[in-house]
Amino acid sequence: MDKSEFVLDDSIIYLNHAGVSPWPQRTAAAVEIFARENATVGSRNYGAWVETEHALKAQLQRLINAASGDEIALLKNTSEALSLVAYGLSWQPGDNIVITSQEFPSNRIVWESLGKSGVETRAADLDGETSPEDAIISRIDRNTRLVSVSSVQYATGLRLDLEKIGGACREHGVLFCVDAIQSLGAVGFDAQACQADFVMADGHKWLMGPEGVALFYCRAEVMDRLELRQYGWHMVEDHGNYDNKAWRIAATARRFECGSPNMTGIHALNASLSLIHEIGMPAIEKRVTENARYLIDYFTARGGEFHLLTPPEDHRHGGIVTFQPLRETPGELHDRLRNEQVICALRGAGIRFSPHYYTPREQLDRVLRLLVP
Repeated sequence: MDKSEFVLDDSIIYLNHAGVSPWPQRTAAAVEIFARENATVGSRNYGAWVETEHALKAQLQRLINAASGDEIALLKNTSEALSLVAYGLSWQPGDNIVITSQEFPSNRIVWESLGKSGVETRAADLDGETSPEDAIISRIDRNTRLVSVSSVQYATGLRLDLEKIGGACREHGVLFCVDAIQSLGAVGFDAQACQADFVMADGHKWLMGPEGVALFYCRAEVMDRLELRQYGWHMVEDHGNYDNKAWRIAATARRFECGSPNMTGIHALNASLSLIHEIGMPAIEKRVTENARYLIDYFTARGGEFHLLTPPEDHRHGGIVTFQPLRETPGELHDRLRNEQVICALRGAGIRFSPHYYTPREQLDRVLRLLVP
């Protein structure tokens, strides 16, 4: 474990970064400093807070390789960003949206809610005989307006070839929306290479930040296609001029930020991202995928005791490894592990492990020894 940044209790084995991550030391320190500043001088340094907000957007732009920081907005969570897209686009009865059969509820419910307007949600079967990408692309027809997928599926850990899907969407004139919450901070992501129109992700998973602040990327060329449903002081040009009666919507993605920003969350996530950029995503991805590979090899070698739900191929997984025990129920094993201070999750009819780059190999060995009673 990186003791300079992570001070988890020695009794805990933390394998739930796909759920909620512990904070690095610098993130906790940033929040403590910000809280003390609020308590002692209030908003005297608000200008510096705004600079931190701008710095966070710049770090997010770099993280996803957006063409411009003007394409980055800070929202409350992934669900808000998905809803902004779903209820910002103009739909016609008979339009359809393609998702997958493995999506987290946030990337399913919002599209299904458009059924009242005559919009069909089509779920591509990712468990069929064709590749996941071909299954998704085959569901596109002349009435498809948007494809929305998770870059890495929350339960199975399946990693999609976003460039292939994005290329097909562009070829068909279909918008491409990516829930990247299980990618960012674990494996590399390139919004331009995959030709995404919209990308969203909370900061509290692999990015090791707080709940309550999330990335929303909107490609500049499609920004005007989203009708705004929320209005406020922060989303207009010249937003510091409170006496201006002739307001105009901001030309940048700030138009999606209707009111006061979550400055506490911004300071925290900015600190977490500084660690990610300091280490570098190539190095983080290498360590994350090595940890996943170690677990996958263990479960593959013990096929009589466990059933691996995560695809074993290197290009098909990120940091999530999900498995089923064959000698007890997933719930029983999960309870045993929690009693041993192993923090993991019940997902997709199995146990989900999600170690991060800093998770030491000896902790993985410890938890593997606990699996067989």
